Amino acid sequence: MEHFYAMILAGGGGTRLWPLSRKKTPKQTLALTEDRTLFRIAVDRLAPLFPPERIFVVSGPRLTPLLRGDALHIPSENFIVEPYARDNAAAVGLGLAAIAAHDPDATIVLLTADHHIASQEAFHNTLRTAYEVAQEGHLVTLGITPTYPSTGFGYIHRGELLREANGLQVYKSQGFKEKPTYETALHFLADGTYSWNSGMFIWHIRKAMQEFERQQPKMYKLLLELKHAFALTDDDTILGEVWEKMPRKSIDYAIMEGATDVAVIPVDIGWSDVGSWSSLYEVLKLDEKGNGIRGSAETLMVDTTQTLVFSDKLTVTIGLDGIVIVDTPDALLVCHRDKAQDIKKVVEHLKVTGQDSYL
Repeated sequence: MEHFYAMILAGGGGTRLWPLSRKKTPKQTLALTEDRTLFRIAVDRLAPLFPPERIFVVSGPRLTPLLRGDALHIPSENFIVEPYARDNAAAVGLGLAAIAAHDPDATIVLLTADHHIASQEAFHNTLRTAYEVAQEGHLVTLGITPTYPSTGFGYIHRGELLREANGLQVYKSQGFKEKPTYETALHFLADGTYSWNSGMFIWHIRKAMQEFERQQPKMYKLLLELKHAFALTDDDTILGEVWEKMPRKSIDYAIMEGATDVAVIPVDIGWSDVGSWSSLYEVLKLDEKGNGIRGSAETLMVDTTQTLVFSDKLTVTIGLDGIVIVDTPDALLVCHRDKAQDIKKVVEHLKVTGQDSYL
């Protein structure tokens, strides 16, 4: 697999993990699940399959220096800097252009910097299998076996079985479904042919560019300009001129929902998007009472169960159940775990009221 590359999207803010995740220190730069940052964990889990020179990272100008410092073994030129955010289809296209200029025969796995994957061995086996399927001309997506009727994820509906390989089944996709209502999510779960959309895609670069050309001709022309820019020594001027013309679209909407020859591999790899305090709680190591504790100071939990505490000062809890406590130098969050999704309302309130120092 000498032409196999990993592209890690490392932008985004992770606002549902406020007040720890902020604009200057979004969740991928934080050590949330262990002593390494989520970004470093994402890089390290690629090591057996991808040498450093075949790992590319796409992020913004503010975060790129932090990420470079966290993964010094990746060549500095492999960090591709978006001038500013234009949604993830543009970010993906930017990475595609950079890799295409480097290796026109590349097959690319698209990943994000903030996901948790518990089973690394199963993950590697899945990527090897997806690489094989991508050589047959399919756009491959990894579908996560749903464990509850989530309304926060998109879904993929699988159709006929295409093949079996390495203990995995590969299906033809029957289409992507938007985030459903709770009733629809219950139906998807009961049906058994729907997977969560993980956002992990594996493509041969020529197939991906063909889909951009067919579905997003304007973006395709701009990507060709970017590819040319990356072939030059000084590409900053061209990048700036092209970037302001780039449409703002998600990769699902721009490419995957209308793509031909999409294959889905349902997998059980212990995946989580670590998108909220409640989902982070689910992947942490818990004590015998179901409590998750992160931080550098002592925590004393009396008659407390199923509670999550992030704090660097002595924190004492008494008689709590199912609570999230996150202490930072300038903000304190206390909420029920089942209300953790409502943090986005807090972030929106801070934006509306101009309290940008807390964002």
